[in-house]
Formats: sequence, structure tokens, C-alpha cells
Amino acid sequence: MAPSFFTFDRWTASADTHLFCLHFNTIIDMTSAAADKHQRRTSLITGGAFHFFHDGIADGLAVFLPLWQTAFGLSLTRIGLLVTCFEGATGFFQIPAGFLGERFSERVLLIVGTLVTAISFICLGFVEGLVSLVSFLFVGGLGAAVQHPLASSMVSKAYDDNGRRMALGTYNFSGDIGKFMFPAFTALALSQMGWRTVCAGLGIFGCILTTMLYLILRQANIDETPFSEKYQKMIQGTKDWGIVNKAAFSTLSLIAFVDTAVRYGLVTFGPFLFIQKGMQAESVGLALSLLFIGGAIGKFLCGVLAERLGIIASVVITECITGFGILFLTILPLPHIYFFLPVLGAALNGTSSVLYGTVADCVSPHRIARVFGLFYTFVIASAAISPPIMGRISDMLGLDKSIRLIACIALVTVPMALALSH
Repeated sequence: MAPSFFTFDRWTASADTHLFCLHFNTIIDMTSAAADKHQRRTSLITGGAFHFFHDGIADGLAVFLPLWQTAFGLSLTRIGLLVTCFEGATGFFQIPAGFLGERFSERVLLIVGTLVTAISFICLGFVEGLVSLVSFLFVGGLGAAVQHPLASSMVSKAYDDNGRRMALGTYNFSGDIGKFMFPAFTALALSQMGWRTVCAGLGIFGCILTTMLYLILRQANIDETPFSEKYQKMIQGTKDWGIVNKAAFSTLSLIAFVDTAVRYGLVTFGPFLFIQKGMQAESVGLALSLLFIGGAIGKFLCGVLAERLGIIASVVITECITGFGILFLTILPLPHIYFFLPVLGAALNGTSSVLYGTVADCVSPHRIARVFGLFYTFVIASAAISPPIMGRISDMLGLDKSIRLIACIALVTVPMALALSH
């Protein structure tokens, strides 16, 4: 009997061992899946936080422009050049930031760049002349260049093909939250203190936020996950940009270029139009916040619209509303402007959500960082070029005519969008 019991016990032990291994592997798989989910969520939250700060502080510059005009005695052309200093530096470094993100840690570059921007705003609170103002705006723009290509890439790679469009939509929406919160906060702060104190306060907030994000990313080991290893191997065997549909990408970039010129033209010189209609300079931040609140809602609505009607129809609808809405804005009396700005903002910002979400469809996954850098170069180059050009036109023809010209430029994108169908 001993051999048979021995054999039975050995078989039972073997079966138990096999069952234990199955359970152990299941636990490991579940733990790995939970870790991946946590890292995806951390990438999205931190990427959104970077976007919140950088978009908020970039669009918050518009609130300071009328105050800087008074403080330094600037023409509208020079006001436009101030925006060019910040946005031009950001646009110039987009592609290098994308390449550096492939070679080095995206996490480190995002942290360093955000700190540079935050510290430059602290320094803006102590400027005494136009030269120092321009210098710190330029340095702040250089630091801000890392955010769009690297944070977009971090989110895109984390989600891969599983929910990437929704993740990028959430990432873009976080930027819109910053766009309406920063001007609103700035307007509120300016009613209690001077612009120098407010600039320094925004920079201090940026330093605190960056420190928190660094600790979160370090604990989650972002950039040291299998995602980074997978993409690093793919990069080593590829030399090109990875654009799989060059015609579509080119058209999207051109539409984004014109759409951004329209948006920055209105955001830069809209406040002067409001003041011309009788608005107090301290209330400009509130008006811009209403515009950006509408933009945040528009990002969501246009995402739904694109799913229902398609990319082309969505762009045509939003650009038509933008163009005719800006024309309508020039004839509206001041009290009605506050109610109309959210409607205009929904169309003004909504187009970009459709365009940004479509770029990843034209690119190989392992080249997303550099192609986002290329795409945002077109976008931010437009943001840098358009304000001084529109400022010069405003000095020559008057503010009302230059705003109407911006409206006509918006309508130019309609035939471009229709070209995407071919």
C-alpha cells in the first residue's frame, strides 16, 4: 500500500503546485495590470497638470498687456512683439524638445522647463524696463516649449491605442481649465494688488506645482516603465519622422496655423476692443475668462460633434461660427459682450480639439513626440507671428478694421477643411 499512497501524495502535491502556480501567475498579471493602470492615470494627471499651468500662464499674459502698455508706453505693434517674444521662443524649441524627449527623460525635461517658466514669471515682478521684460518673456517661452510635445507624447504612449483619443481629449481640456482660471484669478488679484506682485505670485505657484509633480512622477517611475523601453527599441531602428499620411498631416498643420493666428489675434487685441467700448482694464481678465470657459465647453462639444458628423463638418461649422461671430463682436454693445463671449469661445477653441486629436492618427506611435513637436511648431509659430502683424495693421488701419480682418482669416480655413476629404 505504501507505494500507492506515495504515488497519490506525489500526484496531489504536483496538482497543488500547478494550481498554486496558476493562482500566483493570475495574481502577478492582476498586479501588473493594476500597476499599468496606475501609471497610465498618473501620466494623464501629471500631463494634464503641466498643460493646465503652461496654457494658463501663456493665455494669462493677455491680461497684463494693457497694463504693460500703460507702464512702458508701448504701441500696439510692440504689444504684439511682447507676445512674439514668449510664443516665438516656445515655437522655436518645440522640435528640439521632441528630439530631446526621445533621447533623454521626458519627466526631467518637463520638470526643468516648467521651473524655468515659473522662475521667469517671478523675475517679471521685478523688471524695471522694456529690455528686461522682453528678456524674461523670452526665457519663460523657452521653458514652456517642453510641455506640448513631451506631455502629449507621455500621455499618448501611456494609453497607446487603448483610449488614446479620450486621454488626449482630457489632456487638452485640462489646458482649457488653466486658460479660464488664470485670467480670472489674475483679474481678481489685480483688483487688490499691482501687476508685479501678481506676476511673482504666478511664478511661485508654478514652482510649488512643479515640485509636487516631480514627487508624483518619481514615485510612479514614469519614464522607467515597459512603455519607454518598447518605444526606445522602435526608435533605434527608424530614421524618418514616422508620418504615415503626409497629405492629411500637412492640411491639418495648415488649418491649425491659420486657426491659431485667428485665436491669438483676438485674444491679444480683443481686450483693447473691449476697453475701446468702455470696459475697465481690470475687467479684461473676467472677459477673457468667459471666452475661455466657452472654449473649454467647446472642446468637449466639438469632440462629440466630430464623432457624430466627422472631422471635416466639425471644422467647417466651428470656423464659420468663429468668423461670423468675431464680426458680430465688433458691433455688439458692451453689456451684451459678456453674454456672447462664451458662445464665441466655444467655436474659437473647439476647432483645435478636433485637430489635435487627429494628429496621432497620421503618425507611427514611436514618433509621436517629435511629430507633436513639429505640429506644435506650426501652431506656436503662428501664435508668435500673428500678434505683431495684427498690431501693425491695427496701428495703421484702426482696431475695428483689424478685428474684422481676423474674422475673414478665420473663414479661409473652410476650403482647407473641405480639402481633407480628397
